[in-house]
Amino acid sequence: MIAFRHFALRRGSRLLLSDIDLVIQSGWRLGVIGRNGCGKSSLFAALQGQVEADAGEIDLPAKLRLASVAQETPALPDPAIDYVLGGDTELAAVLRDEADAQARGDSEAMARAHHRIEELHGYDARARAGRLLHGLGFAPETHERAVKEFSGGWRVRLNLARALMAPSELLLLDEPTNHLDLDAVLWLEEWLRRYQGTLLIISHDREFLDGVIDHTLHLVDGGARLYTGNYSAFERLRAEQLRQQQIAHEREQAERAHLQSFIDRFKAKASKAKQAQSRMKRLEKMAGTEAVRAERAFHFQFARPERVPDSMLQLEDVAAGYPDFLPLPFGERGGVRGGAGEEASTGELASLGPSPQPSPRRGEGANVALAGGLDGSKAVVLSDVRYSIEAGQRIGLLGPNGAGKSTLVKTLVGELAPLGGERKAHKDLKIGYFAQHTVESLREGASPFDHLQDKAPGAAAQALRDFLGTWNFAGDRAFESVDGFSGGERARLALALIAWDKPNLLLLDEPTNHLDLDMREALADALADFDGALVLVSHDRHLLGMVSDSFWRVADGVVEPFDGDLDDYARWLRSRGSANKKAAKAEAKPAAPVESPEERRRNAAQQRESEKVTRQRVKKIETRVATIETELALLETKLADPETYNGSTAALMKLGQQQAELRREKETLEAEWMALYEELEA
Repeated sequence: MIAFRHFALRRGSRLLLSDIDLVIQSGWRLGVIGRNGCGKSSLFAALQGQVEADAGEIDLPAKLRLASVAQETPALPDPAIDYVLGGDTELAAVLRDEADAQARGDSEAMARAHHRIEELHGYDARARAGRLLHGLGFAPETHERAVKEFSGGWRVRLNLARALMAPSELLLLDEPTNHLDLDAVLWLEEWLRRYQGTLLIISHDREFLDGVIDHTLHLVDGGARLYTGNYSAFERLRAEQLRQQQIAHEREQAERAHLQSFIDRFKAKASKAKQAQSRMKRLEKMAGTEAVRAERAFHFQFARPERVPDSMLQLEDVAAGYPDFLPLPFGERGGVRGGAGEEASTGELASLGPSPQPSPRRGEGANVALAGGLDGSKAVVLSDVRYSIEAGQRIGLLGPNGAGKSTLVKTLVGELAPLGGERKAHKDLKIGYFAQHTVESLREGASPFDHLQDKAPGAAAQALRDFLGTWNFAGDRAFESVDGFSGGERARLALALIAWDKPNLLLLDEPTNHLDLDMREALADALADFDGALVLVSHDRHLLGMVSDSFWRVADGVVEPFDGDLDDYARWLRSRGSANKKAAKAEAKPAAPVESPEERRRNAAQQRESEKVTRQRVKKIETRVATIETELALLETKLADPETYNGSTAALMKLGQQQAELRREKETLEAEWMALYEELEA
């Protein structure tokens, strides 16, 4: 149990948190949410003893083992898997003792070390570290690579794996999904569901929070309020407390009408049936959250494009990659600084301004085919790409990091010329491009007004100020240096500079990395209303689901349509993982010794009995899951009833708690069912 007693925390002269009285029970999975700057990371620092409370205290259990993700990764020569193993500091110390004892020839010390290693489950530790690396996207051949050879984003993943490796009763994760692709996010979600200790997560990914947490701590106006349930449950409970129902109702109805029109139009068409179902799920998730949505202070929109050509952009038999191949540290990729390519003849690029072409590099991931000689090698990341973008299309790109999503986007932009095939763009095409490193291209020392004036030197000063005001850079904020801006404010400015050009095609590569939940919702709303076409790369499932009508999978050197929504993709990933495990198990299985007829009959009888017990358990699980689904349907009906919110808050919170407990039980049973089913099928 963790208790905050009259806890207060300041940052400089600003009071972040005041008079917090809160108890976090052992085993809770708690999501810590709130706007940027409200004190979430400072709260984590206080739990780790890195900052002192300005008033009150935190009570932590004695000898509490705490794990968190380090902010920096030293450029070590150690292999990645050894670095991850080092997360278990006690085991690492015992392994060193064993090595020292062996070097000295001290058999007694070696025996003590071996006994302690066995107590710490150390003999399978290397395999556990390998599974963590694999789940976070590291290919097997990279596990022995030196830490210093990895780029910044991959070092962040190494730190996350090291934290997960550490035995702990309290795990603190601050934005763990940053630098992860969707595949790794889904894996991490499954891993955290199985974590036995107390978990505190800061995240702006609402789908990730919904899948992991069972309690929500909302930091707002210097206070903290605890809610039972996941993020969606928090939104419903928060809505009950707010007083802007009429404004919210009008906003809700407009969006419902927008979604319903899509459903009515496309649900009868086979090609759009899954997307219509996805929109229906969104309608269900919106139920009861009107006031929370209206409470958000920030809204913006992309202006209507001047022209939207029917056929905007085509890639015909394209080989996409990098014209000059130079080996770089693992995971390093071409950084696009929000700049224009040199494709003026094929369309206008709306971005932050000109920037150089990407430096020669290896490209993305391991799926790279080399062509050419020593004087001009080429790195082909994607082959035989036939890809077209039509007016009104809204495409989400799926696939692991390093598979080529960013390479595809750069080729669509025109920053990377095709190594083969042809890129065709309409003369009226105007691209708005947000790259993973766009925020870094903002000019240090310059203000939002300076940046916008650089793009539009002939525009009236008042017009520039009015536009910046719609993006929440009003008054003196328009003239403040970006040096003091947060990552979210820089990202918002970058999006504003893109929007100024009124693009008709948006190519967005991980636009949410620096955005808080409110800004992500505002971006989702703006993209949903955007009149042009859209191609989106994001690990934020909520954003992908809100704005994408179709999905393309980029993996194994090819680009192909994915027939389904994000739920289907998650199921597909799980089924593929199960198939890979079976194949590996079959390959590793040694040849069976020759059995006598009696042994064969006895083993067959034992196997039938074991299967009988397993099938009985499977049947019990299926019966219980059916009961839980019925109970959840009843609870959801109650939570959707406006009358429920006229009762006591305690009763409402009890309903949310019951819903969270049933969902958690269902998840556990489904995981057990899957394991038993795989056992029967093996």
